[in-house]
Amino acid sequence: MNPRWMHFSEVKASDLLLLDSEDADTMKRPDAPDPSAWCIHGTMHAKLPQVRCILHLHPPYGTALAALRDPEVKPIDQNTARFFNRIVVDRQFGGIADDRAEGERLAALLGNRNIMMMGNHGALVAGNTIAEAVEDLYFLERACQTLVLAYSTGRELNVMKPDVAEKTARGWDDYRGMSFAHFDAWKRMLDRKDPSYAS
Repeated sequence: MNPRWMHFSEVKASDLLLLDSEDADTMKRPDAPDPSAWCIHGTMHAKLPQVRCILHLHPPYGTALAALRDPEVKPIDQNTARFFNRIVVDRQFGGIADDRAEGERLAALLGNRNIMMMGNHGALVAGNTIAEAVEDLYFLERACQTLVLAYSTGRELNVMKPDVAEKTARGWDDYRGMSFAHFDAWKRMLDRKDPSYAS
């Protein structure tokens, strides 16, 4: 995790903290992570051993969708359908997550799913690898963008029938390997722009 209150734009690989989710003294470190980040990430890693990477953000379109009474990612195109029946929605926002009980609640809610729309909060993606988590988060934000734009027209959504949405979501499984190619491409782009992130 990144050290407490370090701006994301300045975090380099060498700044990241290697932490043990079972270490009760983590928050006593001088460079301890943010308490709310540790509540979510630390507890989820402790409770969900199958999860190797957790990304939790407040991206503009995902957060806008999370702020709606119904934050469901409705299948209205092939990208939104990618997430059909694959997202858990947290509707129990109770303020900034800063205690272990809240982390445990979120871990239990996520269960064996990989994506959570956090009502009144943002989005969370869990993956077996960084590449897979980044890919899901990228496409989730694009799906939320499509929905927000469609909602902004004020017209009725053309929601796919469940069988078509499920067929489309399953079809995306054949493309899971592209996450590694995309992640390598993003790293190459960063290397060209400013390779200091990797130092």
